[in-house]
Amino acid sequence: MLGRTANGLYWMFRYIERGENIARLIDAGLRMALTRSGATEDDWDGVLQSAGVREDYDKVHDTLSSADAIDYLLRDRANPSSVMSCVESARNNARMVRTALTRETWEATNECWIELKQLLSRRVKPADMPEVIDVIKRRAGLIRGAFHGTMLRDDIYNFSRIGTFIERADNTARILDVKYYVLLPAIAKVGSSLDNLQWESILRSVSAHRSYGWVYDGEYTPANIADFLILNGRMPRSLAYSYDKIVSNLGYLAQVYGETHNAHETASATLMLLRNRSIHEIMEQGLHEFIEEFIVHNNRLGQEISDGYRFYQ
Repeated sequence: MLGRTANGLYWMFRYIERGENIARLIDAGLRMALTRSGATEDDWDGVLQSAGVREDYDKVHDTLSSADAIDYLLRDRANPSSVMSCVESARNNARMVRTALTRETWEATNECWIELKQLLSRRVKPADMPEVIDVIKRRAGLIRGAFHGTMLRDDIYNFSRIGTFIERADNTARILDVKYYVLLPAIAKVGSSLDNLQWESILRSVSAHRSYGWVYDGEYTPANIADFLILNGRMPRSLAYSYDKIVSNLGYLAQVYGETHNAHETASATLMLLRNRSIHEIMEQGLHEFIEEFIVHNNRLGQEISDGYRFYQ
């Protein structure tokens, strides 16, 4: 496969995942703000920080407000990581690799772009925000469903899946960071009903509330929730699950192309790290520090994949 085609598939699915994930990040911020009696506009500083766009936001806005922050994350074309920008970039990449996709996958992607272009043509009213976020998640799910139901399990499939899971791992880490980095209550409230309610909101933002209850019998503790989202290999948005799939997809590519790259070693080492650490060790190290380190390693893996498979040739 040409590196250009692999690049298009990889980034198409990274952008689809990122668009949905930014919507989930907004949802996390909204849910967390609802649990705080003293919520301020500055709460959105951390959401922007976790999305990695705080400095870029300041270039187009003089002050920070929840309305501007949400609009910037949702539909601002000046933000390349806004939901609308991501959906448009995903569609552009899909057009570039159109012959590598089934008709169902292309149509689901194109229909997603058409609906969201209309839905996000103007600022979203606060009362409409839950429905808009649900539409974004539903449309992303339809693309994945069409892709899984119709695509051959070949190198096209594996490059696409690698893009999905690198982006998903990054998102789960960032959503955890929102809780820790900005919306963590005062130290006196750690372990309180407010603290636990905020952690529960994090589960809801990644559609993991019910499945968490099945595993932990509904006992909402920070350690259990962090364990579920970081180390539980059965949770499809956890870091461990994402890296298990990345290693598997890279293994297929190594078999097909008869060679390995730095990315294979990095992905395997990260998976082993996740399998060999306990949540107590991570919490002792510092959850925020662990997340920061993970995001750096995850970004490095993305670059190594790009270099190893010559995406720009």
